[in-house]
Amino acid sequence: MANLKEVRTRLSSVATTKQITSAMKMVAAAKLKKAQDAIIQIRPYANKLHEILSNVSESLESNKENIYGEQRELNKILIVVITSNKGLCGAFNTNVIKKTVEITNNKFSGQFKEGNVSFITIGKKVTDFLSKKKYNIFYSDNNILEKTNFDDVSQLAETIMNKFINKDYDKIILIYNQFKNAGVQILKQEQFLPIEIQEQDKDKITSQSEYLFEPSKDYIVNELIPRSLKIQFYRALLDSVASEHGARMTAMHKATDNATEIIKELQLQYNKLRQASITNEILEIVGGAEALKK
Repeated sequence: MANLKEVRTRLSSVATTKQITSAMKMVAAAKLKKAQDAIIQIRPYANKLHEILSNVSESLESNKENIYGEQRELNKILIVVITSNKGLCGAFNTNVIKKTVEITNNKFSGQFKEGNVSFITIGKKVTDFLSKKKYNIFYSDNNILEKTNFDDVSQLAETIMNKFINKDYDKIILIYNQFKNAGVQILKQEQFLPIEIQEQDKDKITSQSEYLFEPSKDYIVNELIPRSLKIQFYRALLDSVASEHGARMTAMHKATDNATEIIKELQLQYNKLRQASITNEILEIVGGAEALKK
């Protein structure tokens, strides 16, 4: 059974931990507000641009007109994985890494065995994991998460798009956490390229067989589609950043609550031990006094 000194030491340790987790919760909450505002502001624009992209892609007559929608035999795959640089955010990183391994080993097992699955890692956690497992990391960028701005993200997105256009890869997939609220993150697996029109998007597309393009189809393909893809990529990064802060705030909130409960239990245990110690001392004094009387 623990003595008074051990319980006091543990009480002090847990109290210090509680202060740290409480402070981290407040920092995460402050960062979450900024990240949440950013993703909420860009979503309507990104969704509308995606709708326009779907209409344009559907109306183009062939893959020659839409180089970003060209369907090829799946020989080489590129998976872009987005996690965080830091931990202490619950299962935020673990879920993404597990999904990445699952897709690699199941969906693209044939290409993976042939060494035709490459990765772009954004976030130190996934970079470290895939490096240890000797996965083929084509490129990694952990600094882009520290200050996410559209110019830097746009350059990375353009590099990825060029890899597809040059037929270095036949399919490009994004894996990340989508932000729903501070306590809920949705694990997403999205096909970035070639452009894929979902069933729900097809229902929204009008049945018109002809579209008027101004100034030209070439301009639409060369300007609008790349811009839309960059916005989609930027939105995925903002989603991941907001999800990270939400997950960390929730995790630190739970850790603080758990520390509070442990402190209560340790305080009760300390009081019991102290009471028992005082009782023993009183018994020893009374016993000594009785012995002297005899």
